[in-house]
Amino acid sequence: MNLYRQLVTPSLFAISIILWGAVAFGATTKTVIADSQYVMADGDTLAGAEEKVLQRAQRKAVEEAGVYLESTFQDVEKESDGRSTQTSSLEIRTIAAAITETEILESRRSFEGDRPVFFVRIRATVDIGSLAETIRRLQSDQQLAQHFRQLQRENHQLRSQLRELRQQPIGVRMLAIDPHGKPASHQQARALIEAALHTSSLRDKIQLSTDAATLDDRNVDAPIVRGQTYLQLVSLAFSQKTKTTEYRDYLNKAKVDFDRAIALDTKNVWAWIGKGDVLTWQKRLDEAAFAFEQVLDIDPFADVARQRLINLYTTKARHQADSKQWHPALATLKKLLDTQSHESWLPYHKEAYALRGKIYLKLNQPELAIADLSTVIQVDPTNVTALITRAQLYREGLQGRLAKDDLERACDLGSIPACEQLP
Repeated sequence: MNLYRQLVTPSLFAISIILWGAVAFGATTKTVIADSQYVMADGDTLAGAEEKVLQRAQRKAVEEAGVYLESTFQDVEKESDGRSTQTSSLEIRTIAAAITETEILESRRSFEGDRPVFFVRIRATVDIGSLAETIRRLQSDQQLAQHFRQLQRENHQLRSQLRELRQQPIGVRMLAIDPHGKPASHQQARALIEAALHTSSLRDKIQLSTDAATLDDRNVDAPIVRGQTYLQLVSLAFSQKTKTTEYRDYLNKAKVDFDRAIALDTKNVWAWIGKGDVLTWQKRLDEAAFAFEQVLDIDPFADVARQRLINLYTTKARHQADSKQWHPALATLKKLLDTQSHESWLPYHKEAYALRGKIYLKLNQPELAIADLSTVIQVDPTNVTALITRAQLYREGLQGRLAKDDLERACDLGSIPACEQLP
């Protein structure tokens, strides 16, 4: 028997008097000392528990600094057969945008019954001013987030529908239009699109959007909705380890739909995102990157496209590095990391910085490698691999004190190799 306990606490970081005072006197940063503790669950790793207690302390620091931002912190604990696991989700982007520096003042472990308890006290520098752009982006993302939540709610029904679609080929529905009556209107097509967006049936989505396109061949939403539905079918087929030949037809149909949408509206963000997704599935990565870059030219706050572009360039560079194409991999990462973006995006670039640091090591450029590893550690202070690698580079550069500091931090995080290297 499984027992679930979920605590969801929406909080408004609303110490508005403190925030107003900071702005009034021109201060954009504030140093805050905060502490937190975390009881380790059965499913936690040592490093994971350390990371969670640090995140909670950082969140408390942001709250105490008076940052005015609506957020949600969620704890979920699951008990099964006498064992418990606990996961925590936190708006990391918000904290990353707010906190510019974190110093661990005290870190200790104790026991509460038979469970380890982790305690940390930090000194955090909170940059209140830098949150303005992040808040604006979060507000502009509400419509996109609502759309994706709807897709998630539908996801559990998709596998059975895919099997149904394979067994029963989609037919053609005849539209009965009175030749003596009024022609099909734009409003009728929009009503069909609205119905397609709200139905959970993939078959109905395809048919309703097809009907809408028949009624109004200038309606740009119809091919976009149908193209997205074909991409859902591709994703489901892939998850079931289906051969590429069995879902290639869905990809081709999706490409036709998104090309049609772009022909109708060259500035339509969702049409370009869909085309980029199709090209990514087809492993035409350069063309996919161009599509996502088109989206950002149209709307610089289209975070969906920016996330796709980050994943695409990082994946491409990793493949190049695996083939020992060091300089082409660096050129690919340069396109990503040299792009001007807000600091709140830094956590999403962590893998790219880590990869570039490894490439610099291969090219015997330790100073550049240390710079990238330092960025990784700034984003993820509990990254043991980055700490040990940077310590080795410090040691080779005869910077013993810095090497010792990194090894001590890695040792505190539970790394046995790091502890063995300490005097």
